Amino acid sequence: MKILIEREPLMASIQNVMKAISSKTTIPILSGIKLEANDQGVKLTGSNSDITIESIIPKEEDGVINIHEIIPGQIVVQAKFLPEIIKKLPNNQVEIDVDDDLNLKIKSGHAEFKLNGQDAEEYPQLPMLQTENSFDLQIDLLKMLIRQTNFAVSVSETRPILTGVHLKLEENLLELVATDSHRLASRKISMNDAEELFFNNVVIPGKSLSELNKILDETQDTIQISVTDNQILFRTKNVYFLSRLLDGNYPETSRLIPNQSKTVVKVNSKELIESIDRASLLAKDNRNNIVKLVTKGQNTLQITSNSPEIGHVEETLETDSIDGEELKISFNAKYMIDALRAIDSDKVSINFTGAMRPFVIRPEEDDEQILQLITPVRTY
Repeated sequence: MKILIEREPLMASIQNVMKAISSKTTIPILSGIKLEANDQGVKLTGSNSDITIESIIPKEEDGVINIHEIIPGQIVVQAKFLPEIIKKLPNNQVEIDVDDDLNLKIKSGHAEFKLNGQDAEEYPQLPMLQTENSFDLQIDLLKMLIRQTNFAVSVSETRPILTGVHLKLEENLLELVATDSHRLASRKISMNDAEELFFNNVVIPGKSLSELNKILDETQDTIQISVTDNQILFRTKNVYFLSRLLDGNYPETSRLIPNQSKTVVKVNSKELIESIDRASLLAKDNRNNIVKLVTKGQNTLQITSNSPEIGHVEETLETDSIDGEELKISFNAKYMIDALRAIDSDKVSINFTGAMRPFVIRPEEDDEQILQLITPVRTY
């Protein structure tokens, strides 16, 4: 195998596949990157027990030559050293040469590295995921869906199913839901041409979505998503991202969402975020980062936080309106700030059903497509 390749696309592909490589793998060869060269280009593969990423470097793309010379072949090279070597090479072109004894030589300018390779035939065969359960999505939309839900997954392994995002598609409506049992994030979008598709218990690990979000290229338009019983494939022009799905049934979350409210507050979200952020300055040493909110007259909120060892903070915030019963409620400040940022709307409507019942945050224009739910904390 021999290739003469431009360093920039090679480095970009290495960085993509490195997101799937773990130093703690129980299969030693998976600590390496698989390089495959054929007449069309070069493919790099990284994998662990959860995700597999394939990054393709075409010989030529959009009139730009990426690879100047190709002699087909394949090898596995240790991922621990390859990124730093390629990053620090002196010239823009890199020559990679593999001999019959699996010795890898990397040359650029006056620099030359020799690495021991491994037989690519020993690299696990990846599943060919061909499924009728496929649909296309705009990449910028998928990134937004991930941003608006994935932060709410559980980081505790006590209920593994909650460490993932629940994806559901039925009747042309795609819904993503994440919850750690203390908060919930939900986002729905209408889909065209998806009448034939239905899946109801697809749970994607939150860690997989975080890594996918990092490598998605917003300069490309669409991504194809394919679902099977235990895996999901995200496929763009030059990147394949394969993730296992979590086993088990995701809890029915729709019953957690109150269908009525006793107090409704409409407020500027940026001002509310800043006020809660200031109040939480004294609460961050507290394990739950608790901030208290009290409705006052003349459409104002009183936001306070108290730390016996540090001090007390109190702030009054004007709202657009407060309707319904008087309210005193306490909540985790970080959860509230995360939720408000995910909604990404200038004005929000917060629907409370009591001091100890979960409350719901939506855009003020009553957008049914996005919803954040937070469970309060008992302090009163």
